[in-house]
Amino acid sequence: MAGAECRRPPAPGEDVKPFTPEKTKEIVMSLQQPAVFCNMVGDWPALHWNAKHLSAVLDGKTIQFRLGLKTVDLVPQFETKCNYVKATLEEFLAWSCGQPSCLSGPFSCYEYSKYWAYADYKYIARIFEDKPEIFQDIRWSDFGFPGRSGKESTLWIGSEGANTPCHLDSYGCNLVLQVQGRKRWHLFPPGDTSFLYPTRIPYEESSIFSRVNVANPDLKRFPEFRNTTAHVVTLSPGQVLLVPRHWWHYVESIDPITVSINSWIELDADHEARVEEAITRMLVCAIKSAENPSDGDLWLNPTEVEATSHEINLQYLNKAVSAYFKCQKASVSEQARSSSAGAEQRTSASCKRKKREVGCEPEGCRLLTHEFGFSTFTAEKLQKIPFGPHLIQVLPQAQETSSMGAVAVESDARDLLHENEGGHFGKLHCTRKQLVMSNDCETPVHQMDSDSSPNASQTALSTNDLLDCLVNPHVINLVARLLLERTRV
Repeated sequence: MAGAECRRPPAPGEDVKPFTPEKTKEIVMSLQQPAVFCNMVGDWPALHWNAKHLSAVLDGKTIQFRLGLKTVDLVPQFETKCNYVKATLEEFLAWSCGQPSCLSGPFSCYEYSKYWAYADYKYIARIFEDKPEIFQDIRWSDFGFPGRSGKESTLWIGSEGANTPCHLDSYGCNLVLQVQGRKRWHLFPPGDTSFLYPTRIPYEESSIFSRVNVANPDLKRFPEFRNTTAHVVTLSPGQVLLVPRHWWHYVESIDPITVSINSWIELDADHEARVEEAITRMLVCAIKSAENPSDGDLWLNPTEVEATSHEINLQYLNKAVSAYFKCQKASVSEQARSSSAGAEQRTSASCKRKKREVGCEPEGCRLLTHEFGFSTFTAEKLQKIPFGPHLIQVLPQAQETSSMGAVAVESDARDLLHENEGGHFGKLHCTRKQLVMSNDCETPVHQMDSDSSPNASQTALSTNDLLDCLVNPHVINLVARLLLERTRV
C-alpha cells in the first residue's frame, strides 16, 4: 500500500506526502505508462508561480513568445511556421486580457481572438540567473532526486490554444508540474511510432516530430493513424504528470493562462540514444546543407542555433560513442561488485533494488529501466504499482470518445480516471517486425493503382522523403547498434 514505508512522524503543520522519495523514484524509474501524481507538491513554493507572480519576479525582463494561429489545420503548426516576439510577462498578460495598451506593444499585430502565445522551453537557470535563490522553490528531491531543483527545470507559459506539436523526446523521462490553468495531454505509446509518421524535419536534437496533426488528423494522407492508442488526460494545478521514455505527446493549453514546470530525468538508455542523435545530426546537416538555400525549406527548428559542420558533428559522434562505452564499463564493474557482496545481499531482492535507486549506481549511469516499449511492461509488474487516489493511471482512450476528448483528474483525486474498456483506435500490440515493416516509407494502399504501381504524384521523391526514411527511428537504432559493434571490435 502507498504510504506503508517506515518514516518519522510528521511535525505539526508539516505536509504529509503519500509516498516517500525512495518509493516515488522507484515508481518514476519503473513505470512505463503515463500516470498522474496527486498531493505530492502541496508545500512547494513553486505552486505560487502563476503568471502574475512571475511577472513581478522578472520585473520587466523580456522573454521570447511563439505565436500561432488558433485555426485548426490538417497539418501540424510546427515552430518553423510560427511567429516570434520578445515581450515582458506584463505585456503578455495585458494582451491576453484585451487591454488597449496592446495596440502599440509587441503583440499589436496579433489579435488575441486569432492567435495564441507560448513562452516555451524557458530554462529557469537562464531566465532567473540573477535570482538563484528561486531555484529552491522547486523540490524534485520529493520525487527521489536529491539536489534537483529549478536549476534543472524548464518553464512554460501560454495562452489558451497554445500547443506543442506531437513529438517524442529521445532522452530521459519527463516529470511535469502544472502550476496555473489546465493542459490537455494526448499521449501515445512507443509502439505507435510507425502509426504517427515520424519525421526529423524540422530538425531539433532529441525531438522526433509526428507529421500528423493529432488534433485534426488527415486520415486520407495518414491512414495508419487509426491504429494509434491515445491516452488523454487533463492536468490541473498541483498535479505532476509522469511521461515515460519515448512516449509521444501533443500538449495544449485549455485555460486563458497556463504555467507549467518540467524536468527531464536522465536514464541509462540515453547513452545509446545520444549515439543515435549524433548519427541523425550528421545525416540531416550533410544532406540539407547541400540543398539550394533559395528553396526556402525551413528545416532547422528555431531551438537550433545553426547547422553544425561535418567536423563538429563527427566529434560529437565520437564523444557519444566514448560515453556509451564508459557507462557500459561502469555498469559491468558495478555488477561485479554487487555479485561479490555475498549471500546477505542476494537474500533481499527488494532491499537490493531500493539501494540501487537511492544512489549506489555510478553517477550518470542510472537504471536502464525504460529500454523496452509499453507492451513489454507486464500485468504482473503493473499490479505492483500503488495506483489509487495519489497515483492515477492515464488509461487508453475509449474508441467512442472523440479525438479531442479527455478525462480530467480532479485536484483532490477523488474522481479517478474513468474506468473504460481499454478501447483504442486499432491494434494495441504489434511485434517489432510488424512495426519495422509498417513505416512511413511505404506507399499507403489507397495511393496505389490497380497494377500496384505508385501514382505518378508519388514517384517524385523529395530530399525530405529520403531523409525521413534514412533517419527513421528504427533505421537509426539499427545503424547505432552496427556502429557500436564495429567500434567494439
